[in-house]
Amino acid sequence: MKKNLSEKIVVITGASSGLGEEMALETAHRGGIPVLLARRENKLKALSARIQEETSIYAPCYPIDISDFENVYDVFQEIETHMGKIDVLINNAGFGIFDYVNNASIQDIEEMMKVNVIGGIAAVKAVLPGMLKNQQGHIIFIGSIAGKMATPKSSGYSASKHAVIGFANALRMEVAQQGIKVSTVNPGPIETSFFDRADKEGTYKKSVSKIMMQSEKVAAKTINLLYKPKREINLPVWMGIAAIAYQTAPKIVEWAAGSQFRKK
Repeated sequence: MKKNLSEKIVVITGASSGLGEEMALETAHRGGIPVLLARRENKLKALSARIQEETSIYAPCYPIDISDFENVYDVFQEIETHMGKIDVLINNAGFGIFDYVNNASIQDIEEMMKVNVIGGIAAVKAVLPGMLKNQQGHIIFIGSIAGKMATPKSSGYSASKHAVIGFANALRMEVAQQGIKVSTVNPGPIETSFFDRADKEGTYKKSVSKIMMQSEKVAAKTINLLYKPKREINLPVWMGIAAIAYQTAPKIVEWAAGSQFRKK
């Protein structure tokens, strides 16, 4: 039986689709109050209506441009004014574009850094003072196995997720004595619309279709962290083990798994 989140206020960025949408539904089904943040207001309103119909929980929604840092601050101030406090922040907003460095647009790389990294940092900066005041809270970053184990055509995306993991690790140590938990979730490929933009040719999605995870399962494992916080989880487990092996002996892993790395 799923434990009850006792009306915890759970702010989720990038909540309009994919993993963000599933985490919002999972939160509500467990008794929490998901606060929905994303750019597409119509999608947020539709999800809020679905959540209320399925769970009788009202999920407030706020359109936000995570790359507009003043907008991020204003939205979080509005949430705290209306909700009183924020118990959990799930930094999920992000995107990827797969391309060889020689062909990659510097504008695309800059946008990935701004959304995936700086936008998440801005959200943390907005929520952290309240959590420090209350001496409690939980911040979850949706990273990626790509942030631990880079592959060809993912240089910009891998760099952004590597930065996310590094920031989370430092933040965890900074707030460890203030009652605030920090977790990182590093998934491999998930069956979502992420690949519509990341992999326009469709070759990578096709090549990894057999190992793609369902967003519902990743969402459930992420929300489980609210009951039993962990430093990080890597999904699927075997990819986490491969990432550890890569960090220990990168040359050997690149030699042994080179063809797998080039599936993009």
